[in-house]
Amino acid sequence: MSERPLRSVGSIVRYCGRALSLSWQTNASLTVAFGFFTVVAAVLPAGIAYVGKLIVDAVVQAQGRGDALRWVLVEGGLVVALLAAQRGLSACDALLRALLAERVNEMILEKAVTLELTQFEDSEFYDKLTRARREASSRPMAMVRRSFGLMQNVVSLVAFGTLLVGFSGYAAAVLVLAGVPSFLVEAKFSNDAFRLFRWRSPETRQQSYLESVLAIESYAKEVKLYQLAPLFLERYKNIFKRLYAEDRNLTLKRSVWGFCVGLFGTGAFYAAYAWIALEAVRGSISLGDMTMYLALFRQGQSAVAAALGAVGGLYEDSLYLSTLYEFLEQPSLGVARGTTTHGVDPKDGIRFEHVSFTYPGSSVTALEDINLHIRPGQKLALVGENGSGKTTLIKLLAGLYKPTSGRISIEGVDLAEWDPEVLRARIAVIFQDFVRYQLPVGENIGSGDVRYIGDEERQRVAADKGMAAPFIEGLSKGYATQLGRWFKDGQELSGGQWQKIALSRAFMREGADIVVLDEPTASMDAAAEYEVFERIKALTERQIAILIAHRFSTVRMADSIVVIERGKIIERGSHGELMEEGGVYAKLFGLQAEAYR
Repeated sequence: MSERPLRSVGSIVRYCGRALSLSWQTNASLTVAFGFFTVVAAVLPAGIAYVGKLIVDAVVQAQGRGDALRWVLVEGGLVVALLAAQRGLSACDALLRALLAERVNEMILEKAVTLELTQFEDSEFYDKLTRARREASSRPMAMVRRSFGLMQNVVSLVAFGTLLVGFSGYAAAVLVLAGVPSFLVEAKFSNDAFRLFRWRSPETRQQSYLESVLAIESYAKEVKLYQLAPLFLERYKNIFKRLYAEDRNLTLKRSVWGFCVGLFGTGAFYAAYAWIALEAVRGSISLGDMTMYLALFRQGQSAVAAALGAVGGLYEDSLYLSTLYEFLEQPSLGVARGTTTHGVDPKDGIRFEHVSFTYPGSSVTALEDINLHIRPGQKLALVGENGSGKTTLIKLLAGLYKPTSGRISIEGVDLAEWDPEVLRARIAVIFQDFVRYQLPVGENIGSGDVRYIGDEERQRVAADKGMAAPFIEGLSKGYATQLGRWFKDGQELSGGQWQKIALSRAFMREGADIVVLDEPTASMDAAAEYEVFERIKALTERQIAILIAHRFSTVRMADSIVVIERGKIIERGSHGELMEEGGVYAKLFGLQAEAYR
């Protein structure tokens, strides 16, 4: 046997074990019941065929009405038992399928939340996630079903073969060998189908994205305004056409070869049919024997085809299941979790020491040799063009990325040494692309501190700090009002209102001593923005506040301003100091001031 088949057999055995183990862990009782009904359904067909022989012989030999009726009743009982076993199998299959699909999806989601942000920003990683999720709800159960089906057919074949040997050992051999070509063809095309599945993951993900753009309300305004629907729909159709063409070619080849090997199996059956019939004509076997052997050969051939098909199916399932475990066994890129819960020098604040960062797969340095000291209670503004590295710096501070080189410390302790949960509880961040959760108002705010997501009193306090309370009180159900259009009675907010919800969410973290605001007022007018920053300055008197903004009229309120350009700090100082220098900041401030005159 060549190396490749050996690997295939090993793959089938390994993933069968994993699938059955997963089924057992999901629901042991259903797994046992599945196995019991499988064995019963495997043995009964041979018994029914044997009793059928006894009925025919009883009729032919005129042994009396009583014997024939008695065996008819026995066969009827066996048929009822077989029907019950088949119904039991169907019930176990349906229940276990639902439970197993849910369990696998939970495993995928549990794994996803342990991975690093950089992994989510990697297209190859998304291909793995897409492949795992596409087959997650069906493949593990398919493997369990085929494993038990293989066991059922093997047991049936043993029973059929035992009875067929009474006629001829060669008949039993023909029964098995006639199904081998079909197995080889199915295994070959199963492998081809899997290769297609892996190759086109990026295309299927692109198709899913286009479907979302065309069908989700958050995209609807621009899609309609810019008349993008025909273009995106055409792209969606073209991707489908390419994928369909590949599927069609594979399906047609599979069908043609399947028909050819099917002819071989049919020829084998009718050769055996003629052989058995001739033996009955010669008187070597009784009419009842002939009836039984024909039934056994017909059912046996189906069992062989099903068994070999199950092996081929198991091979295909093992290939797909490998993509699931490829994702589940994806290592986290993060370093070992720290355990520190308290700093060694609370007065030291935050330090960036020669920090540089390059995104994985990129040759461009996002941040280069950043040196920055932010003291407790200090209000720092980060200024720079889009893409200069401001938000990347914040993500490094929040522990979402790890520096390529250099060190970040809080209160004298390296960021990597802090317990992640303790660290993140100390930092309240509003990102420029904050999330608009399709949740009630209260939970939208409460999600800022999940421990108190249902605490309406804390939600009200946070909403007051974030200046969202006035408009929330005017909503139909107040803090219980559903936001967004995805669910019934959902209400949409303006951009400025959503930003105030996000700001309130940050204030839910009452224990946070570092507040980061990344363009928190981009959707507000100048007057509302000024009011918000005045409020923020008053509420964060004892906290470090880091502000990213493009409106310099509000930036000037910061204690210190840092100008970043192409990942480097080029200027720093107070508003007055930077204006006196007459550098980049002074020039940009002058341009904005001129625009307001």
